[in-house]
Amino acid sequence: MNMLPFTRPTLDEEELEAVSEVLKSGWITSGPRVIELEKELASYVGGGVDVRLFNSATAALEAILIARDIGPGDEVIVPAMSFVATANVVVRTGATPVFVDVELESRNITAQAISEAITPRTRAVMPVHFAGAPVDMDPIHALAAEHDLLVFEDAAQAIGTRYKGRQIGSSGNPVAFSFHPNKNMTTIEGGAVASDDSELIKRLESIRFHGISRDESGEMGVEAWGGKMNLPDVNATIGLAQLRKLDGFNARRRKLAEHYFKRMPSHPALVLPADAPGHSWHMFCVCLDFHSLGMSREDVLDTFKAREIMLGMHYPAIHLFSLYRRLGYGPGSFPVAEQIGEQTFTLPLFPAMTIADVDRVAYVFQRLLA
Repeated sequence: MNMLPFTRPTLDEEELEAVSEVLKSGWITSGPRVIELEKELASYVGGGVDVRLFNSATAALEAILIARDIGPGDEVIVPAMSFVATANVVVRTGATPVFVDVELESRNITAQAISEAITPRTRAVMPVHFAGAPVDMDPIHALAAEHDLLVFEDAAQAIGTRYKGRQIGSSGNPVAFSFHPNKNMTTIEGGAVASDDSELIKRLESIRFHGISRDESGEMGVEAWGGKMNLPDVNATIGLAQLRKLDGFNARRRKLAEHYFKRMPSHPALVLPADAPGHSWHMFCVCLDFHSLGMSREDVLDTFKAREIMLGMHYPAIHLFSLYRRLGYGPGSFPVAEQIGEQTFTLPLFPAMTIADVDRVAYVFQRLLA
């Protein structure tokens, strides 16, 4: 029996041939394939947005903050449960991340939690669509309008997710996606921003490449700082092949997730993730109170490894890292995020999995909880 990882990218001959064509073309950095993928992504997301590619979602989020002049003295509200990059980009610009707790099953923030964290220094809110589950955005947009706040979404895990029938990213406000190898589609490394704000798009273009802008005659100018955040054509051509398969990938992920719900045992020590219309199922994360079973986290991991199954752990609560304890956070600040961070396990989920693979994972849980 082969080792079952918690995730694996789906790459085949189409991607290999596309990369070969780019390498032979002599143009391998940002060029025509980047432009083509930006157009295809904009069409896929819909809503009349433009898309600009970056070398990571982290760079994309940082660029949004810089483009909106958010920095020292400003506060940005973020969830305490996410990948640490969500908060790190805020620190990188000199602003202060203000954490809020999340819901247990969805692991997403709510408008109510955000409202309790708003201060006169709050400039922006960054909802995270955790594991592909859509955040309830309408009340957040209403709250942001009331307080004149920027809403920019960390949709690193949510390409293909829908909220009330519309693609995440089609709302017009800035939304960042990730195309890391473990995401629902990949460019190996890469990210993107979707927005209908033409001035923001123009600033993002400058920020992602040394602050360079050009006038109508093509004359180069540099008016503000810029980084090196562009995506090469080699990566973009992989993304073009992956985007054509994305809906199929996500449909397969949903089928596997639905089978998990059928086969996973019901037990007080086990909390399953929340399902929702439009969920793209980037990950299937559970909470397991292993202490109540007389086990440690390592015991659980070893039990699955013995059956050649690898589990992931997504994620520790951000506010408990030493960097963020310096802001005054600590154990007890956000109990739900801390419970998730303590008890979380990420189950195998990727398009090449079989229904039998799901059965393998569920069987181990059934034995653990028997």
